[in-house]
Amino acid sequence: MKSTSLRRAAIAAAVLAPVLAACGFNAQTDKVYQPAGGVLNRDKDVDVLNALIVSGEDGSGTFVANLVNNNQEHADKLVSVTGPAITVPADALTAKGADTTIPAAGALNLAATGLVSVSGDTVKAGNFVEISLTFASGDVVDVRVPVFRNDGIYADVPLPSEGPSKSPTDGTTIAPSEEPEEESTEAPSQEPTGNSE
Repeated sequence: MKSTSLRRAAIAAAVLAPVLAACGFNAQTDKVYQPAGGVLNRDKDVDVLNALIVSGEDGSGTFVANLVNNNQEHADKLVSVTGPAITVPADALTAKGADTTIPAAGALNLAATGLVSVSGDTVKAGNFVEISLTFASGDVVDVRVPVFRNDGIYADVPLPSEGPSKSPTDGTTIAPSEEPEEESTEAPSQEPTGNSE
């Protein structure tokens, strides 16, 4: 009898061991779940959430992420975005009075501003690109982000050609620089008429 009870207890323990082992500390169910296409990094005071690049054409795109400051007392600021295989305009974070301050216990959504345009051969939908974010606090966060096409939920993200820090780089002139020339050619033809009276 005793051996039968011991045998049953041993079988039950063997069956239950894998089930009970999953209920320990640091289980997958205890980890943060992020239902998003981008990557996240929670290693520093500023969490980098849903970081990715949205691209309209191969070779260029907009880096987006939601930056959440976990420091309850002090604001932080994103001061640079770099990467070994990308180029970011020098004025990307300061163009047109842009403010990259992340308030204490607050957030900064880069998708809404479209400030950080990136370019490089690796910026193609389906690729991953290494990016380093440097903050005023001195923290540096390295992420390897995916590149997505600008459609679906990313259709409204400003692309480099339409973002606030983009200016023409080719030899063509834009309408505002042409309009004053047209006005100035019309003005002299009217001035002599006014002077003769």
